[in-house]
Amino acid sequence: MTLRQALIILAALTALLLAATWAACGTLIPPQANQYRSLLTREARMVWGLDAPVATFAGQIHQESRWDERAVSPAGAQGLAQFMPSTARWLPQVAPETGEPLPFSPSWSIRAMIAYDRWLWKRVKAASDCDRWHMLLSAYNGGLGWLERDQAQTRMAHMNPLLWSHVALHNAGRSSANIKENRAYPTRILGRWTELYRAAGWGTGGCDVE
Repeated sequence: MTLRQALIILAALTALLLAATWAACGTLIPPQANQYRSLLTREARMVWGLDAPVATFAGQIHQESRWDERAVSPAGAQGLAQFMPSTARWLPQVAPETGEPLPFSPSWSIRAMIAYDRWLWKRVKAASDCDRWHMLLSAYNGGLGWLERDQAQTRMAHMNPLLWSHVALHNAGRSSANIKENRAYPTRILGRWTELYRAAGWGTGGCDVE
């Protein structure tokens, strides 16, 4: 076999592998996600810059609603990004660019989620960007106040409140169901779902660069 033939075979195998990966991703990513892809990318880059972790934002929406703009949770959270009505009403006070709260509007939900994530990012302290993303998502799911109380408990236990692996061990008082959901939330988004959307070509994730 000549070098040229070997290179042709390698290129063909690579193309087949990529095609198989994209096909597998396509079966897990809801079809309706693609109609919001350019909007999500644009909004993310406007707030987070050109290196915005679009795959993680896509994973967050996937976890929240599976891209169902009409989704309503048993607790009353609404839309693509599953904002509670009280949070939707409060958000324009700290992020005026989000405008009038419209949780069932996909464009508002995407803009609001990205803005709220950025607001949390500026307030969360962590040892690394990846720790910070885990804590940000924990706060998005359960509230910044709960995260701060968990960090305080971590500190009182003489552990590092800036490491997610330490903070995740402590519960400042949530129910067993709520704490279980909260600890799984960032893990699913930054792991399985970010990997899914990154493999499908949606961009990078929050834990990509340390």
